[in-house]
Amino acid sequence: MGGDWTAIMPVKRLHAAKSRLRGAVPLSRHADLALAMVLDTATAVISVCDLIVVTDDPVTATAVTELGARVVPDLPGAGLNEAMRYGADEVTGLGRRRAVLAGDLPALRPAEFDAALSAVGHRAFVADAAGTGTVLLGAAAGVHLNPLFGIGSARAHAESGARALEGDWPGLRQDVDTPADLATVLALGAGRHTCALLRDLGLKVACVPAA
Repeated sequence: MGGDWTAIMPVKRLHAAKSRLRGAVPLSRHADLALAMVLDTATAVISVCDLIVVTDDPVTATAVTELGARVVPDLPGAGLNEAMRYGADEVTGLGRRRAVLAGDLPALRPAEFDAALSAVGHRAFVADAAGTGTVLLGAAAGVHLNPLFGIGSARAHAESGARALEGDWPGLRQDVDTPADLATVLALGAGRHTCALLRDLGLKVACVPAA
């Protein structure tokens, strides 16, 4: 599996994360849901390769460190793309193959992630389920990552020369921005942290662990 890869995952402070998802669970547990999705994503990633989490959130930092991730502060403090670039090109360095991904992929399976890494080549991306956003961007050693996440990022990455990967990876492609996305993830089978939280809230969901 991806032993010569390093994955980088930026995570906002939990109180500010996933604003469009508010209402999916009681407001008092919103940060818990955001953290659970991060932990399910991290669990799948760590079973494949090294993981660096770029975050200034102390709760996230402690939790992902316990899973085996390395945590670095978001020194650029300039948004998602700068956090990704910093973690990939400065902290990790151009000597390794690097991939950045979203922290809201609770249905991610290690086999999907590993297959996507194996397909990257020079520089490539995986579009989200809608086909307009990006869930993963990878680059070979010596290649600058140049992340362009945001609205219309799939097109932006393609126009920047990155190759679109076409694998059948539903757990990798399904990020969670809205309550409807969460329902789709649960139908795919979410990881144990997300399922445990929802069960704690009295919601019965099928739980297929992410790793």
